Amino acid sequence: MRLLRSTDLALRVLMRLAVAEERTNPTTRDVAEAMDVPYTHAAKVVAELQHMELLTARRGRGGGLTLTERGRTASVGALVRAFEGEGDVVDCEGASASGAGTPCPLRSACRLRGALRQAQEAFFTSLDPLTVADIITGPTGPLLLEISRTPRP
Repeated sequence: MRLLRSTDLALRVLMRLAVAEERTNPTTRDVAEAMDVPYTHAAKVVAELQHMELLTARRGRGGGLTLTERGRTASVGALVRAFEGEGDVVDCEGASASGAGTPCPLRSACRLRGALRQAQEAFFTSLDPLTVADIITGPTGPLLLEISRTPRP
């Protein structure tokens, strides 16, 4: 299974904010530059995280992004589910993004779809007990801080 780019970025934004020093709340632009992603993509992800009440965003002097307590204790599995959606791993119905797909001829008698759905749920379930605070322990937190302080060329 491969995560959507927005899911990956959402997790990294939350991780970055979890290790942020309280006096230096990064802006969306700071986070986008540190993670080498387009600002518009970061802004969409930050807006969704703010809507989910996992972070706050303040404009102006003294502003920036701040992780909420809910964001710190959020389940990684729930976050991945929220960003990935409820879709199946495979498109058996042929409802591709372009709308030009054709349904799989095996869909009425195929056992693969169910097995893949079970595997997907097992993936999410394995992430459920982990929180954002859990995934920044050990070497990850200090490395995130170091990356954030290193000027980009």
